[in-house]
Amino acid sequence: MRPTGRLHLGHYRGVLMNWTRLQHEYECYFFVADWHALTTHYDDREVISDTVLDMVIDWLACGIDPADARLFIQSRIPEHAELHLLLSMVTPLGWLERVPSYKDQRERLNDRDLDTYGFLGYPVLQSADILIYRAGLVPVGEDQAAHVEVTREIARRFNFIFGREPDFEERVEAATRKMGKRTARLYRDLRRRYQEKGDEEALATARALLETQQNISIGDRERLMGNLDGGGRAILPEPQVLLTPASRMPGVDGQKMSKSYGNTIELREDPDRIADKLRRMPTDPARVRRTDPGEPEKCPVWRLHEIYSDEARRAWVQEGCRSAGIGCLDCKQPLIDSVLAELEPIRRRALEYASEPDEVRSILQAGCEEARETAGETMEEVRRAMGFDYR
Repeated sequence: MRPTGRLHLGHYRGVLMNWTRLQHEYECYFFVADWHALTTHYDDREVISDTVLDMVIDWLACGIDPADARLFIQSRIPEHAELHLLLSMVTPLGWLERVPSYKDQRERLNDRDLDTYGFLGYPVLQSADILIYRAGLVPVGEDQAAHVEVTREIARRFNFIFGREPDFEERVEAATRKMGKRTARLYRDLRRRYQEKGDEEALATARALLETQQNISIGDRERLMGNLDGGGRAILPEPQVLLTPASRMPGVDGQKMSKSYGNTIELREDPDRIADKLRRMPTDPARVRRTDPGEPEKCPVWRLHEIYSDEARRAWVQEGCRSAGIGCLDCKQPLIDSVLAELEPIRRRALEYASEPDEVRSILQAGCEEARETAGETMEEVRRAMGFDYR
């Protein structure tokens, strides 16, 4: 997540609630993308530096547990920059120019100078962030799936160029023999069926077979995996998309909640200010007077009821609005109560963490050390494959 301002309900509902679930199901890496923030905010450094610690405090307050996930700062792991540099040497320019968000953001952020390599090369840095941890899954919404596909293409190209060791065939044959005669025969048969007939089921079976082998090294397993499709050894495994539900959180003006629209409810915002914002939300324009009937589907407030209200409350809103039995302020009050109730424990925990900044720094330091150890192992393999392991 980029540190470009205070977190709001859109971040909580759209990202952090999902993170708190994923941390119990997977080995997760959550990081402050401060280098990424420079791609659009390079001339606003204070926003980045002032936001980093506050953002991590909000993560912790929302339930991200450093015992279950690694929390770290991107710029504290220089291996990200090294892999970004090396990947940029083999990434075709056309791949970056066709990323959907490149043109979209240039048009949307037309008040900023985005004619920089950093902005164009954003997907390469993002690829380095993913590939350096050999991530199997990347949790993104549909609008970000294209970035993961670029990462897969970059990994595929890197593996094709650098995955072929000088003695690759000999090493593959030696690794195949280590599995035993029967398993080796099955592996060769499955590889032949895939390469000659395009049998995807044979490919899946061969990959599953290799995962169960206990008497071959990780390097040998990667060589045999790469040998299946003829691409060589998978130095940087291709990640898969883990689609997450799109955020449905509307802002106080009815548009998608976003800092750029100025319509947010911040996680640590004053309760009275939150209540005032919600009371001022626009409603169905047909309800000019209290006695005028309305249509919930045409009212931005209804979208909040779809998120926060149970079935009985939604039925009350539907009937009361259409019959003019309730006024707009009556309709909004349950939402005010629900939003404040949701944010109260987050605000309370955030204040506790904010009063102990050294504890938060210690959490980040531990996360950085763990992340850098993993990143370092990947970079050793990358340097070796590219011929940079000088003796």
